[in-house]
Amino acid sequence: MNARTDTGDGRDAAAGTQYDAGPYVPRRGGIDDLRRAAASCRGCPLFAEATRTVFGAGPPESRVVLVGEQPGDQEDRKGEPFVGPAGALLRKALDEAGIDDEPVYFTNAVKHFKFTVSERGKRRIHKAPNLREMKACRPWLAAELRLIEPELVVALGGTAGKALLGSSFRVNEQRGVLRPMPAPDALGEDAAEPGHAQLLATVHPSAVLRAADRESAYQGLLADLRVAATALG
Repeated sequence: MNARTDTGDGRDAAAGTQYDAGPYVPRRGGIDDLRRAAASCRGCPLFAEATRTVFGAGPPESRVVLVGEQPGDQEDRKGEPFVGPAGALLRKALDEAGIDDEPVYFTNAVKHFKFTVSERGKRRIHKAPNLREMKACRPWLAAELRLIEPELVVALGGTAGKALLGSSFRVNEQRGVLRPMPAPDALGEDAAEPGHAQLLATVHPSAVLRAADRESAYQGLLADLRVAATALG
């Protein structure tokens, strides 16, 4: 897969090297305006190998925002978040937890697929984004949260938790407990000023699919989402 370097605006030589998506985020407009702008984001090097930006999806009036790590192989190909096996399992759990009737917005901490290629060159294998890449993409997540103003944010896994709460976050220590959500402008900061929303962390559904005891892992995810459902009333 060839790296894309021609931005058409004279920035191709420096594309991705600043590790900051901020300059690409529009200062006004709605979610659709963010989505259109994000399609041309080159705020970190991940844009070069990914097929496309995978922005968030869901009603802008959603009460709940679910934040995952990054798009996977199928999401990268289709251009939508949570459309692969992990997304199907997540939607099943949301249904069982009683959140299926609520407007839900799905997004990721990082908007481009990061991967390595298998030895035979036939499979793209997920590779976790690092803190620098996550920080570079944070302006998009902050802009989404600022516009949607959800009542509850669910962090799915460690990367999402770190993007929202900072590098000290550990999902197994903090899952299933409601806490104040940082204000959008303070995402990822220690002792951040709280916003108006609540936050609940749980495991990423892909971790359930990888678990040796998948049923037990699924029940843990479901229990956490039921806490979220209760918080929504």
